[in-house]
Amino acid sequence: MDIAVVGAGSLGSLVGGLLAREHDVTLVGREPHVDRVAERGLSVVGTESFRVHPSARTTVPQSADLALVAVKAYDTADAAAALADCAFDACLSLQNGMGNEETLAAALDCPVLAGTCSYGARLREPGTVAFTGRGEVVLGDRDGGQSAVADWAGAAFRAASVETTVATDMPTRLWEKLAVNTGINAVTALARVANGALADPPADGLAADAARETAAVAREQGVDLSDERAVSLLEGVVGDTAANRSSMLQDVSAGQRTEIDAINGYVADTATAPVPVNETLAALVRTWERHRG
Repeated sequence: MDIAVVGAGSLGSLVGGLLAREHDVTLVGREPHVDRVAERGLSVVGTESFRVHPSARTTVPQSADLALVAVKAYDTADAAAALADCAFDACLSLQNGMGNEETLAAALDCPVLAGTCSYGARLREPGTVAFTGRGEVVLGDRDGGQSAVADWAGAAFRAASVETTVATDMPTRLWEKLAVNTGINAVTALARVANGALADPPADGLAADAARETAAVAREQGVDLSDERAVSLLEGVVGDTAANRSSMLQDVSAGQRTEIDAINGYVADTATAPVPVNETLAALVRTWERHRG
């Protein structure tokens, strides 16, 4: 399969590298990373170590079988505009936050799948991505239900030995992921701690409250997500990724813009009742962004 990975940062590079063991992959990202990959190949180190030689460029190719979108949520509209002029059989979002699939679908003629990815990745240096933890890709129709396109994409991921589940309940899966992210990302970014710190007081209670508020908003949106389920998922991810630095912590450490608007900010902006923990976390991170220099 011919796969274009749009957003070859940490996660995009890792997933693209895994897929490149079996498929023809083009990494679309920024210099100097893509220049180094084009010259020397992509080096994956950590949980698995190998080198692959995908194509690498700064612009989206004119066509591919599958466009895999892994850009930051605030870049989704720009990615959608770039993809709109190209020919793809399908598009899959593996992004953080909510609303990405709708933005892509509004611009593209091909089917747009929703997905989540719990693989751990960190871009170590240009041309090298650290594989920091094995996980799973879950993908499916963005509105839920059976999907032949999702089955086709899932088979391609499995062929490259990527742990993959094709799901029929992606709306619920996306809200579950959002509950985990609202509990982990902003708290770890503001406190400058690894995920495992959220297993202990007082951070555990703060993270759990953010997840509960997210579950309540999910129920307002017609998604059956209990408080207990949201907190259980949060605690599981904290335990499984204790040594990991969240993507938002990585962004803050690098002085970069975060995805707060699509995570805690999305909950705060969507809620019809007060969600004080998510409102506060979003306000603090937005304040940091505004004055980060």
